[in-house]
Amino acid sequence: MMDHQSHPEEPVLTAAEGSADVVGTDIVGQQADSCHGVNLDKNGRPVRKSHHSEEMKGNLISRLNRVEGQIRGIKGLIEKDTYCDDVLTQIAAAQSALNSVGKLLLEGHMKSCIVERIQAGEHEVVDELLVTVRKLMK
Repeated sequence: MMDHQSHPEEPVLTAAEGSADVVGTDIVGQQADSCHGVNLDKNGRPVRKSHHSEEMKGNLISRLNRVEGQIRGIKGLIEKDTYCDDVLTQIAAAQSALNSVGKLLLEGHMKSCIVERIQAGEHEVVDELLVTVRKLMK
């Protein structure tokens, strides 16, 4: 089972809106211990938090750091007037690396958050997942 963690001061991305809401203090006064926790945002909606293991978070952050380096490299190539095809090749590599982060995150999400919410009777999570998958496949 994955390590459960809660961070009530971080922004929350809602599937329906696709935007971040700034979360204030915990209205209910309890910490969420899973994706379907009890915290509420300022509008009274449940605040969903990830609960990745430290190993998974480290892996995701490491991959994102590499993508960030690739992006800085691409910027440098453009500044140096590098041949367009070479820049496009680097862009494709960065997109592929970012897609790989998304796939890892999606796999973990499906194996933990989605399963937990379905087991809790929250079957609307399937529609939420479909919206997310459509966004990833654009």
